[in-house]
Amino acid sequence: MAEAEVLYNIKSTRARGNTDVATPSTDEPTYCNINYSETQRPGSKQPAASNRRSGVTSERVALLVLSVLLAAAVTALGVTLHENTQTKKSLQKSQDEAKNLTDETCPRCEDGWEPHGGKLYFFSSFTLSWNESRRQCKSMRGDLVVINSREEQEFLQTRVMEKMDKPEDKFWIGLTDSQKEGEWLWVDDTRLDPSLTFWREGEPNNWTGDNPDGQDCGRMGEKNGAKDLKTWMDRSCRVSKKSICEKPEKA
Repeated sequence: MAEAEVLYNIKSTRARGNTDVATPSTDEPTYCNINYSETQRPGSKQPAASNRRSGVTSERVALLVLSVLLAAAVTALGVTLHENTQTKKSLQKSQDEAKNLTDETCPRCEDGWEPHGGKLYFFSSFTLSWNESRRQCKSMRGDLVVINSREEQEFLQTRVMEKMDKPEDKFWIGLTDSQKEGEWLWVDDTRLDPSLTFWREGEPNNWTGDNPDGQDCGRMGEKNGAKDLKTWMDRSCRVSKKSICEKPEKA
């Protein structure tokens, strides 16, 4: 509690001269000051005012802190929205560039078809017999692939290796000797060029172990690659395999 200083004036009188003399005398007043401190009693106005000032100060501090936090939150939200907008713009730009690149390199490409050397190729992910595979290719305005060069064989073998899940995961090609044994023809009725063949060693062998009619259809694929690109084998046309379809890019 605060202490207050109080000043009191005390007046007294003092007789002049000797008090034994019978003559009247005039008394002179005498003054003195007495100071003492008094403690402020509870309920006085001063502490109440101090408490009000403290309350106002606390409220101001709280409002200031809330204002700072709100400003920080608004700033963080603005930064996040800006980053999200920039990310969306970047993704959209990448998609547009990819679409434009595809349109420029392969204007007539359809889903699943891959361009190469002026042709389109489709590598199936499902298995069918050779004849069923050919019908499937024709339904997409193509046919089983006809391999006309070493470069084309290299391209196909590279793509097939990437798509094979296991060693026996082979792909039908458009080659068959079903009309006459040993006379291999492509699906476009051209005869197989003996100087441009990629039979594995010992193939074709017309094995009859799984079909008395022998093996009259060609397939390809080596999971780990093969020397000199020799990945062709004959197989029973009834066996279900994946396939490679082909059609002209500008058909």
